[in-house]
Amino acid sequence: MKPSVLFLALALFATASHAQDPVDQSTNVHIPEVWTARQAVTFALAENPDSTIALKKIEEARAVVDIARSADFPQLNLAAEYGQTNNPMYAFGSLLNQGAYNEGIDFNEPGTTDNLQLKAGVSYRLYDGGENRAAKMAAEADVEMAKADQLAVHQQLGFEVLRAFYTIIQTEQLVQVREESLDAITASLQVGLARFEAGDLLRQDLLNLELQQSVASENLIRSRHHLQLARRGFANLLGLPASEVAVAAGDTQEVPDTLDYRNRHELLQLKSQEAFAMAEIERARSGQLPSLDTFADYQVNQGWITEESGDSWMAGIRLQYSLFDGGNTASRITLATLRLQKIQALRKKTELALNLDLEQAQLDYQQARERLAVTEKMVEVAQEAARLSRARFRQGVILASDLIDFELRLSDAQARQLAADTGVRTAVANLRRATGLSQFP
Repeated sequence: MKPSVLFLALALFATASHAQDPVDQSTNVHIPEVWTARQAVTFALAENPDSTIALKKIEEARAVVDIARSADFPQLNLAAEYGQTNNPMYAFGSLLNQGAYNEGIDFNEPGTTDNLQLKAGVSYRLYDGGENRAAKMAAEADVEMAKADQLAVHQQLGFEVLRAFYTIIQTEQLVQVREESLDAITASLQVGLARFEAGDLLRQDLLNLELQQSVASENLIRSRHHLQLARRGFANLLGLPASEVAVAAGDTQEVPDTLDYRNRHELLQLKSQEAFAMAEIERARSGQLPSLDTFADYQVNQGWITEESGDSWMAGIRLQYSLFDGGNTASRITLATLRLQKIQALRKKTELALNLDLEQAQLDYQQARERLAVTEKMVEVAQEAARLSRARFRQGVILASDLIDFELRLSDAQARQLAADTGVRTAVANLRRATGLSQFP
C-alpha cells in the first residue's frame, strides 16, 4: 500500500501546485494569483499588446535590412517558354536561333515555326554610386528607430503599470481606513444612543452622529468602487481580461544615482532619425554618379517543326550615367538635407524639454518625501486627538459635533498619508522614467 499512498500524495501535490499557478489557456502564460511590482512590470512588457506591436515593428525593420542586403549578391534567373507563330519576324528569328536557316526560306513567308526556349542569366551590379550602401544604412537606422520605439513603450508602460499598482495598494489601504472610520463612528453612535436614552444627549447631537455614519458609509462605498476601477485598469495594462487581481507590496525601486536624460528614448529616436536622414542624403547623391553592371546569359532553342536546335550565349558590361534629369537629383539632395536640419533642430528642442522633465521629476520626488514626513506626524497627532475625544465623549465632556470634527480630521490625515506614501513610490518610478532607466534592473 505504501507506493499507492506515495503516488496519491504526489498527485495531490501536483494538483495543488497547478491550482496555485493558474494558466491563461489562450496564451499559455502563467498568471500569479498575487502580483508583485516586479512581476507586474515584467509580465506587462511581455504580454501587453503595445509591446507586441513594438516587437513586430523591429522584426519588420529587420526584414527591410535583409531586402537591402540582397543587392550585394548576384541575381540568377531561369526562364522557359514555348510558342508557335507565323509572324515573319519571330518565325525567322526562331529559325536562326535553332540553326535551321537555309537559302530556300522566304523571308516574307517563312511559314509556321515553333520554339522551346530555355534561358539562364546572371547579373551583378559592380558599382551604383553608393545607392545600395545608403539603402542599407537607412534600413539599419530604421531598425534602431524601431528599437527606440520599443524602449519608449517599455519605459512608459513600466511607469504606468507601477502607478496603477501603487494606486491599488493606496486604495486598498484607504478602504481599510474608511472601514475603521465607519466602525469608530458606529461605536460612538452606540454610545450616543445610550446617552440619549439616559437623557444626557440632545437629539440634534444624535442626528449629527447618524448623519456622520451615513457619510462614512458613502465614503466607504466610493473607495471600494475606486478600488474596483483601479484593479480593472491594472489588469488592462497587463493585457488581461480579468479584473479581480491581488497585489502585494514588497518590491522597492532604487532612486537613480545619476540624474541624466541622455538615455531617454526620445533622444535615441532622434539619433536614429538623423542617421536615416544622412543615409537619404547619400542615396540622393548617388544619382549624380554612374552605375556599372555585368551580365551573362545562356540560351537553348529547340524546334519540333524544323527538328533543329541551337544554343547561344551573351556576356558584357553595362554603364549608365544620367546627363540631365531636369533637376530631380538636386531637388532630392536639397529635400534630404532640409529634413536632416529639421531633425537636428528638433533634437535641441527635445533636449531642453527632457531636461525640464527631469527637473520636474526631481522636484516632485523631493516634494513627495516632504509631504510624507508631514503627513506621518499629522496622523500621529490626529490619532491621539481622536482617542481623547472618544473618551471624553463617552464621559459626556464634549459635544457630538466636536467628536465628528476630530473623526474627520483623523480620516483626512490618514488619507493624506496614504496619498503621500503612494506619491513617493510613484515619484521614484517617474524619476527612473525621466532618466530613461528601466523600473527594475
